[in-house]
Amino acid sequence: MPSVETARGPVDTAALGRTLMHEHVFFLNTENVQNYGVGAWWDEEERVADAVAKLKELAGRGITTIADPTVWGLGRYIPRIKRIAELVPELNIIVATGVYTYNDLPFQFIYRGPETLLGGPDPMIDNFCRDLMEGIADTGVRAAFLKCAVHTQGLTPGVRRVLLAVAATHRETGAPITVHTDSETGNGRQVVEVLAKEGVDLGKVVIGHAGDSNDLDYLKSLADTGAILGMDRFGLDLLNPMTDRVATIAALCEQGYADRMVLSHDTSCYSDWFGPDPETARGVAPNWIYTHISDDVLPALREKGVTEAQIDQMLVENPRRYFTW
Repeated sequence: MPSVETARGPVDTAALGRTLMHEHVFFLNTENVQNYGVGAWWDEEERVADAVAKLKELAGRGITTIADPTVWGLGRYIPRIKRIAELVPELNIIVATGVYTYNDLPFQFIYRGPETLLGGPDPMIDNFCRDLMEGIADTGVRAAFLKCAVHTQGLTPGVRRVLLAVAATHRETGAPITVHTDSETGNGRQVVEVLAKEGVDLGKVVIGHAGDSNDLDYLKSLADTGAILGMDRFGLDLLNPMTDRVATIAALCEQGYADRMVLSHDTSCYSDWFGPDPETARGVAPNWIYTHISDDVLPALREKGVTEAQIDQMLVENPRRYFTW
């Protein structure tokens, strides 16, 4: 059987089970922690224990895998993820490689690569390939997919260069891709256009946050390219209420698109984006937790006529197909 790399090593894709395709364990900038967190608001043992408890609760709902697209720019720190994965053996954690930026490149890439001061091939491609094929730093953990972002600012020079590096890595390795997109501006169309031109297999691309939109014409135009719709922000009701997200998925299922959608929350155990208090985000998004889909969304989908076979397609079959490469 084909296998996929996880934070505990390779797992048969047939054993992935129900998979949430866009969840973070931590949004946590490593420089922020090292310089301002330790001894102040960051307690490593407390936060690890909290993450273990939350992930065990998720596994208790029958979810057996999460894909964690935390990459450079979001605070990826694999030693902590590896430790947590070993403490939650009932849950697979699949990690990613890439660069997350809405505008400019990290300074480490600005002066190297195509059309830069020093020129030469893009060093991001080598970095991404190493993470996928050899492992991340000295952790022994290999990434299994690529992640980048195109936000409201669109394809800025820095963002375009990351997207092209991700496409080149996909061509070299076959690794699948997840792209953060902005549904309000409809820039998922730009993403599939660029990736198709670069020779990417769009059946291996998740258009992240497509579920923020209820525009069926927009969503179907993406899915008709072969790309997968990331219906992956359940709990962020301030962007799109659950009832609307559910109705949109039900309508797409009815029209034959269950094989091109995946489900998730895009939440985390802890995020420093909202300050030191881990409960700040809960104040504005109380349902933005790992168990929302299991407890609330799946029953609502069933009430809308979504079948068990379609739910399994979105939670089991589509993730397994995506990670078979």
